[in-house]
Amino acid sequence: MTAVETTANDLVQVGSLVRAARQHRGLTQSQLADKLGTSQSAVARIEQGSQNVTLEMLSRISSALDSELISFGPSKHQHLRVFGGEQLSGTISVNSSKNAAVALLCASLLNRGTTTLRNVARIVEVERIIAVLRSIGASVEWSEDERDVTIKVPDDLDMSTIDADAARRTRSVIMFFGPLLARLDEFELPYAGGCDLGTRTIEPHLIALRPFGLEVTATSGSYHAVAHPVTQRDLQIILTERGDTVTENAIMAAARHDGVTVIRNASPNYMVQDLCFYLELLGVGIEGIGTTTLRITGKPSFNEDVEYVVSEDPVEAMSLLTAGIVTNSEITVTRVPIEFMEIELATLAEMHLKYTLTPEYLSHNGRTRLVDVTVYPSELVAPHDKIHPMPFPGLNIDNLPFFVVIAACATGNTLIHDWVYENRAIHLTDLTRLGADVRLLDAHRLDVTGPTHWVGSEVVCPPALRPAVVILLAMLAARGESVLRNVDIIARGYEQLAQRLEELGARIETFRD
Repeated sequence: MTAVETTANDLVQVGSLVRAARQHRGLTQSQLADKLGTSQSAVARIEQGSQNVTLEMLSRISSALDSELISFGPSKHQHLRVFGGEQLSGTISVNSSKNAAVALLCASLLNRGTTTLRNVARIVEVERIIAVLRSIGASVEWSEDERDVTIKVPDDLDMSTIDADAARRTRSVIMFFGPLLARLDEFELPYAGGCDLGTRTIEPHLIALRPFGLEVTATSGSYHAVAHPVTQRDLQIILTERGDTVTENAIMAAARHDGVTVIRNASPNYMVQDLCFYLELLGVGIEGIGTTTLRITGKPSFNEDVEYVVSEDPVEAMSLLTAGIVTNSEITVTRVPIEFMEIELATLAEMHLKYTLTPEYLSHNGRTRLVDVTVYPSELVAPHDKIHPMPFPGLNIDNLPFFVVIAACATGNTLIHDWVYENRAIHLTDLTRLGADVRLLDAHRLDVTGPTHWVGSEVVCPPALRPAVVILLAMLAARGESVLRNVDIIARGYEQLAQRLEELGARIETFRD
């Protein structure tokens, strides 16, 4: 019996393929286990990426699911074939937040009790953080319906066994600094990776965490961290960058600080609020949630059994609304977190988009305000001023790329200023392959002229999540057949996006060469 030589990250990817194929066939884990002559728990471990698999087992699974899960020889990437130029229709619900989920997974390291996170998206970014948590000794288990995650962190973590491959593939691992400095005197973290968006320094994180005793030096391929004792009870932290992950790191450090910490210039964004709501369940006192000044009363330790429901993702909401807008369709997107979409909707209203909102209702976490949004076919016009992102409550930095494809549908000239990232704007010029008039003025500014007569084409997926999705959405508007190659990056932030767009009437085929 031949075993497949794999890294932990390979096992996670194989598990994701098995899970997706099983769900596509409409089988439960127990039903697949019966077909394989094994146990439901064995199938669960395979799908979680926590069990090695043999070639024979992979062959049996492929046969049971009538799906070629993995090929041997030259690597085969996944591609999408899109038949566009048709209107969509129907209703689709917003999934839970990727960025909130990864922050909450990191924050679970603070708790010696059991943390149960409900409504967690099964996406690659989440799986990578889970792989890292498991590799250092945490128990992380998915529920049978694959929507909830239970985390139990041991008293002693073993950083020497960290899954460096999974850690380097996600920038979110940088949020281990905050919780780990309260648990370990010394540790190493691999260099953080993620999308190709240009150089991003961790210096703002280090500035935020030095008052809590963190000292970091860069070594070959990793950060060496030392946590020094802190005698001062009351701390004042001024963040030099109002970044989401920077704020989250500072909040997690403050949660375990035995005293009062005031954080100024904090991000009040959606994932930060989710983190604060979770920490309140652990007994942390937090004043100012949703503002740029937080007053946090920490505790030296937590041993609580808590449950928290992850809130809905405003970036996915923007993605789904964009699908309706660029195809000139009437669709309804439910469970939209309106607090984090108000500037986007106001900008779209300025561009003459017709839409309606339902009365507000609460998310399952009892805190996040939701609405259902229906967009209608509209004659869009370019806005009078440039479109640019700002820290919350401004237009979300992750939502900006969607306005490039929307502007390409509008009559007139739009200036898009993506001042945050050095490399992201250039990826959006790939829209020209589909007929758009998008000119790169410099590393941060795009000039977009519409309306576009979209035409089908073949495009290789850029190495950045949001631009990749933008190109997919443009293909929905393009008449004829388009091909988007190497789409694996989309799974980093979206759960079965192509299949969900098909529910609205999109015609998308998945294939491999």
